[in-house]
Amino acid sequence: MHAFSAADAISPAVDRTRTLLFRPFSWGTFLKLGLVAIITEGLSGNLNSHHGGGTTEHVPSGPALTSIPPLWTASIIAALALAILIGLLVFYLVTRLRFAFFHCLIHNTHEIRPGWQIYRSQALRFFWLNVMVGLAFLLVIVLIAIPFLAGFWHIFRNIPAGGHPDVLGVLGLILPLIPIILVLVVAGMLSDIVLRDWMMPHYALDDASAGEAWASVWSQLKAEKRQFLVYAVLRLILPILAVVALLIVLIIPGLVIAGSVGLLEYGLHSAFAGTTGSSAVIGILIQVFFGLLAFGFLLLLSICLGGPLSTALREYALVFYGGRYPALGNILYPPPPPVTVAAS
Repeated sequence: MHAFSAADAISPAVDRTRTLLFRPFSWGTFLKLGLVAIITEGLSGNLNSHHGGGTTEHVPSGPALTSIPPLWTASIIAALALAILIGLLVFYLVTRLRFAFFHCLIHNTHEIRPGWQIYRSQALRFFWLNVMVGLAFLLVIVLIAIPFLAGFWHIFRNIPAGGHPDVLGVLGLILPLIPIILVLVVAGMLSDIVLRDWMMPHYALDDASAGEAWASVWSQLKAEKRQFLVYAVLRLILPILAVVALLIVLIIPGLVIAGSVGLLEYGLHSAFAGTTGSSAVIGILIQVFFGLLAFGFLLLLSICLGGPLSTALREYALVFYGGRYPALGNILYPPPPPVTVAAS
């Protein structure tokens, strides 16, 4: 396969997206693949790219915290543990779905089930790699946040009764946080690109370990530093430009539709505001029906617009890296069969 530059890979990625989603076109297939693309790309934040921020609200002093009953404390801990387990399960299922979608893209097939089964073990190992990277990322965030949290605690703890926090002190802590947060966000995005765009194909096709996948990626990075840098920049910018373009095109129709739905809901609510009994129940059901109808339309619009965009982004990653990774490139663009010369 020809090794496309970061800019030249855009056009073949768009062509492959058209072929997969529109040639031939089927509403069922389009909606299915579009929804999978949105789940795997739009909800794609790896654990390493998620981080929380501190709060600057005044926290009650020790006695208020220690007065929490032990049963409540145990319930809170159990709820947090359950939420973490559910989050990990969802993330694992999304990882499996990413491998299934990867199979669809490289083979131009519409079937999700084969890839879901073929890459079971690879997806599990890749899931744990993402978890480990995410925990390391979280540890870095905690270490960076400790001095800032200590500073906020000191400022808000020393607020006099009825007084206000030291504005200059708060600004002195917030302003340095802004570039740090930006760096962390970019680092999270870049780690996501390294993991999913470059290492994941090695997991899928070579059944590689984390070390083997990274060694292959690193050798390509050293050989083509400029192209990989341009690719990373375009990979970050292209989704933003696409979303902005969609917003510009759809802002007026969107406002018209949103206004119409809002007026309809307001009219229905006003019409049944003073009713009681069965009339009130009917009014509630009608409002719920139109609310669900509006939600369904919004979901359909999201799939129709976000599905092709998410698919094109993943195709872009495959086309670019496929030119540097023969096992992937030969599947995307199979080499022509050898020409046999008949003996005279």
